[in-house]
Amino acid sequence: MAKYETNLHAKFDHFLNHLHQNILKNSVSATLEDQSDYELDNVQIAVRVYERYSMLGNNRVSMNVTLIGKEDHLYVSIITSGGSQAVFFKVNTIGEHDFLKTAIQAINSYQ
Repeated sequence: MAKYETNLHAKFDHFLNHLHQNILKNSVSATLEDQSDYELDNVQIAVRVYERYSMLGNNRVSMNVTLIGKEDHLYVSIITSGGSQAVFFKVNTIGEHDFLKTAIQAINSYQ
């Protein structure tokens, strides 16, 4: 598992669209598996689950993106999982870290 969290200032919908487009554009096999959106007392929450094939690991990796925003204050949490082929412990987590890097690059290119 790999994780990245950060705070930033941006418009919620604009940033969410930017992140989504960049994840799909920069990873050929990435797909949006499911999504959930919720709003409560002017706080917006978006959850996105992506999946992609990791050629190096010869397996599939998932990435959960949670975006929480109020006005232009955003918090994003990204967690990747999967990719290991071992039964009792994790080996070969390269695919998780590479998928996470795709999202981090998208965030950095936005700022």
